[in-house]
This record gives sequence, C-alpha cells and structure tokens, in this order.
Amino acid sequence: MKDDNQELVDFQILSLKYKTRLTRKFKERKKYQAPNPKEVRSVIPGTVTEVKVKKGQKVKEGEVLLLLEAMKMVNQIHMPFDGTIKKVNVEKGQKIPKNFVMVEID
Repeated sequence: MKDDNQELVDFQILSLKYKTRLTRKFKERKKYQAPNPKEVRSVIPGTVTEVKVKKGQKVKEGEVLLLLEAMKMVNQIHMPFDGTIKKVNVEKGQKIPKNFVMVEID
C-alpha cells in the first residue's frame, strides 16, 4: 500500500542524491545525546556486589569505584579521571539496569 501522506526526504551518498520516505520507527527513535563525562553509567545490567567509594572522597584515575556482577562475572568499575565523588547512586546488593548512573563525579 502506498501512503501519500509521508513526505520525501533528500539524502546524499557521495555525489548521488536520493529521495526516500522515513519510517515512523525512525522518526520516533531516541535521539543521540553525548555522554556526560562526569557520570559513571552501567554498560550492562547487573548487581552491585561492593561499593568502594563514598561521597566527598578524592579518587585518582584508574582506582576501583565499585564491583558489578553481571552475567556470572564480577566487573571492576574504574575511575575515568582524577576527581571527587559528588554522589553515589548505588548500594551493595542493588540490581541496576543498563545505562544507570552509578556514580557522579565533581
């Protein structure tokens, strides 16, 4: 079936120009946001087994912030750069989803 209500959109690959219709799924997709470097987020869902930092603590780059058990493996979450812990949003035994803000850095 042809839906004439959809508008055509131009796009170009190298020197060739094309016209296409955008799907509803594409139009309603979640827009990309650049990650905030002051937030340590989970990349996979899991359970926090140990929290090694607290609010106000100064931490050096590479130090372990917490341990996250996911898929029967314990993952060490490291500090990305030197800084001070602004807020810890997790506690031992907490189950967290993907992309959850675990630690905020000042």
